[in-house]
Amino acid sequence: MIPLRDDNPTEITPVVTVALIVSCSMVFLYEISLSIPRSEAFVYMFGAIPAVVLGHAQLPPELVILPAYGTLFSSMFLHGGWMHLIGNMLYLWIFGNNIEDVMGHAKFVLFYLICGVLAAFSHALVDPESTIPMVGASGAISGILGGYLL
Repeated sequence: MIPLRDDNPTEITPVVTVALIVSCSMVFLYEISLSIPRSEAFVYMFGAIPAVVLGHAQLPPELVILPAYGTLFSSMFLHGGWMHLIGNMLYLWIFGNNIEDVMGHAKFVLFYLICGVLAAFSHALVDPESTIPMVGASGAISGILGGYLL
C-alpha cells in the first residue's frame, strides 16, 4: 500500500522539502537528457562508489569531479529511473513536511543530508569492494521516515 498523504497538518511552508524535490527532479531531468555514455559517466562522477569512497579503488582522472567523500552528498540527488525518483519524492513530500515543521528549515536540511550520508557510508561498509555507483535519496528518506515514526 502506497501512502498518498498523511493527516498531520503543518504550520510552516515546507521550503526545504520543496527545494529538495525540485533539486532531485532537475538533476534527474538533466541526467536523462544526456546520451547513454554521458549519462553513465555522470553517474560515475557523482554517484557514491563504495570502493572509491573507502579508498580501495580510484576512478580514471577524467571522471573525478569531486573528492570521494563529496559523492556521499551528490549521490542523493541522482536517481536510477522514473519510479525511483517518484517513489522517493512522494515519500519526501508526504513525510518531509512534518519533520521540517517540527525541526525547522535549517535543522531539517542538516538531518536530511546526515541521514543520506550515513546511509551511503553504511552501505559502503557492507560492500567495500563494490564498484557500482550508489544513487538515490532512499537513505535520507529512510531517515525522514524514522523521524516521522518517533
